[in-house]
Amino acid sequence: MEERVHPELRTMLSVMPELNFDRENLEPMRKAMDEMFVGAPQNPALSIEDRFIPAADGEYQLRVRVYSPRTKTETLPGILYIHGGGYIVGSVETFDDTCQELAHDLSSVVVSVDYRLAPEHPYPIPLEDCYSALLWFAANAVEMGVDPARIAVVGASAGGGLTAAVSMLARDRNGPAIAFQMPLYPMIDDRHITVSSNEITDHRVWNAKFNRQGWEMYLGELAGGEVSPYAAPARATDFSRLPPTYTCIGDLDPFRDETIEYVLKLTQAKVPVEFHLYPGCFHGFEHSVPNASVSKRAKQEYNQALKRALHKE
Repeated sequence: MEERVHPELRTMLSVMPELNFDRENLEPMRKAMDEMFVGAPQNPALSIEDRFIPAADGEYQLRVRVYSPRTKTETLPGILYIHGGGYIVGSVETFDDTCQELAHDLSSVVVSVDYRLAPEHPYPIPLEDCYSALLWFAANAVEMGVDPARIAVVGASAGGGLTAAVSMLARDRNGPAIAFQMPLYPMIDDRHITVSSNEITDHRVWNAKFNRQGWEMYLGELAGGEVSPYAAPARATDFSRLPPTYTCIGDLDPFRDETIEYVLKLTQAKVPVEFHLYPGCFHGFEHSVPNASVSKRAKQEYNQALKRALHKE
């Protein structure tokens, strides 16, 4: 692994601990991830509040965290943010800094979805939670000072998979129009049939074993059987009429090949796509090693793409 990793990432990789996504270790991992961000500074230029909205089942109250610039001189675009974590870990707390940056740097109102996690809540619950948040955001956009015609859906890893699935669901249910989607290094193929999905075995990064565990827990009883393209968007046969798209991936990411195939299918369906492949970069490298120049470049490139799409620059 070290021989193939980008030189700027090697030092940090050498001290990264091994990860463990076994079922019995999920709860400790979830708590540890959230505790890392407890007490993180809040940008004083932002208003941040938790709201509770009805989930699709009409009983569960779904938490969303709304980030809004305190000073608004015009109607702003909106970003529905869907966090990553292999469908099994992560929360709005874990990605609080990311959402604050998006709201502040892109002059946007961000709604972050605290969707329910597998294995306690397998597919379709996490997806329906995210779609419920999209419906709520679109219905309340004007009240929040957001242009409903400029709402993007953004997420990385499992959040990228849910981003791709929400876009398909909105298209097929005649739901809210999505102006732009940004599924970064998305987790979209449960079949483990590509070269990249099997070649990464290092336990310090998301690898083939963790990927299988994540999919098995997310799909539950469906694992190994008939799987809907809304669960695994790589299985879709219709990629037409989806929103303009930006995505990127490192070439040491298990999702490399499925992302490239996804980009190809979108392009063949005449969906505008911008795609970047970063040599020597592993899964989530820009968050694991944020000070590396390649990480800063990747983050700047995808945030600029989002800004251009939402502000029509």
